[in-house]
Amino acid sequence: MSDPAPNLFLLGATHRTAPIELREKLSLAGTKLDGLQHILQSLAGLREFAVLNTCNRVEIYGVAAPDTVERIQASLCEINQIEPALFETIRLHLLGHPAVQHLLEVTAGVDSQMIGETEILGQVKNAYAAAQARGTTGAVLNRVFQKSFQAAKHVRTNTAIGEGQISVASVAVDLALKIFGDLRTCHVLTLGAGEIGEKTARAFKSRGAGRMTVASRRLERANELAGAFCAKAAPFERVPDELSESDIVVCSTAAPEPVVTLPMTAAAMRRRAARPLFLIDLAMPRNIAPEAARLPNVFLFNLDDLAKIADENLALREAEIHRARTILAGKADALWQQVESRIGADHAAE
Repeated sequence: MSDPAPNLFLLGATHRTAPIELREKLSLAGTKLDGLQHILQSLAGLREFAVLNTCNRVEIYGVAAPDTVERIQASLCEINQIEPALFETIRLHLLGHPAVQHLLEVTAGVDSQMIGETEILGQVKNAYAAAQARGTTGAVLNRVFQKSFQAAKHVRTNTAIGEGQISVASVAVDLALKIFGDLRTCHVLTLGAGEIGEKTARAFKSRGAGRMTVASRRLERANELAGAFCAKAAPFERVPDELSESDIVVCSTAAPEPVVTLPMTAAAMRRRAARPLFLIDLAMPRNIAPEAARLPNVFLFNLDDLAKIADENLALREAEIHRARTILAGKADALWQQVESRIGADHAAE
């Protein structure tokens, strides 16, 4: 009996299959991403692979036979210390054409928590570039990923899915306006000086936020971002003091554990004379202890909270989302026909 034929597969979990608590466990933060990629590179039977790791999804794309995919799943569970039975309840596992369709929808922003957002395109491109640099892509994934980029551009050009798009930054600012009414008297503290922190700081600045402070473990990066927004830079050790002086706190660091703890928040609130504190956690794993939300006058929102608010305005763009999915379905059909024949030819040549 011949061995099972390899197939294009997708294995992982997303915001559609797993709550934030479980996505947090699966997040390949710190050295875990490199560790998993190293394991996969040494896995017999895995012909090609690429790993997409974002705040809302951990997805492994590759070409392998079913028994190899099972070993990949075991490795993913082991490195994240998650029970295989639990992972089975939240996993996303697609083969062949559905895997192609999914990647096209992800890259175009149709499968995002914030439908139509553009950040995911850059994240998919970075994941593909990293896989290329490791030498883990081949004819199949090269074709699929490159075509997904073209499809995303086509959808952006030929639909209005991105018009009036909602981002975590815009939703966070709108919430802050509802809480404070006027941002001119507010002090905004940004923890983390990466891309997400920068975009959120820019959104608050554009809506009239008064004082702004940027804190980062890399003080030179905090100084750089602070300079762009006429803000103050602060070393990370000053976060407890800055917390008590701030009205709005945006967290987006890569720390594997909370950088804003319950005791830290409680201490800050005792020094705030009943002024509300708006905490926005845009990190995965989360940067703010969830228990902080139980404190009086503390308003804590994470990625899932912001997505629920954004969904309220989604109906206005349902027609464009349907158009985008229809376009992507046609492109997925054509692409899968090309990819399926390539996988079959490679297997027959063995």
